[in-house]
Amino acid sequence: MTARPVPENYPRLSPYLAVDGATEAMRFYCDVLGFAPRGDVMTMPDGRVGHAELELGGSLLMISDEYPEAGNLGPTTVGGSPVMLSIYVDDVDEVFARAIAAGATAVREPEDQFYGDRMSAIVDPWGHRWSIATHIEDVDSAEMARRAAAAMGGG
Repeated sequence: MTARPVPENYPRLSPYLAVDGATEAMRFYCDVLGFAPRGDVMTMPDGRVGHAELELGGSLLMISDEYPEAGNLGPTTVGGSPVMLSIYVDDVDEVFARAIAAGATAVREPEDQFYGDRMSAIVDPWGHRWSIATHIEDVDSAEMARRAAAAMGGG
């Protein structure tokens, strides 16, 4: 039997986060952002998480503890991350409040955006940046162009 090049139950793109404290981070991602554990957590002999998977809808987030000896470092170790992970949730205000209460840093308070989302941004306690949004309005392309111009000071 030939293996499939892309496993059947995996999306083609899955972020893989390294954190200093994967067990606590997984709890935050599940309790605050709505992820659910998938499969078993691979715990290494030294107690670190070697690999774990979390699901959100049809999306998959892979996570492990840091492994400096293998060059696998989290954002707090390297001074921050230029990457932002974007998720849609049912209630951005509620999730944002939960995130802040659980130790995240507010980057952007929830606010309605011209493109039809109510959006916020946080940095989680492990240094990963998140855009959290709820889609509140479908905006056609002509209205989007008008609103974008107005938002950017051109109309």
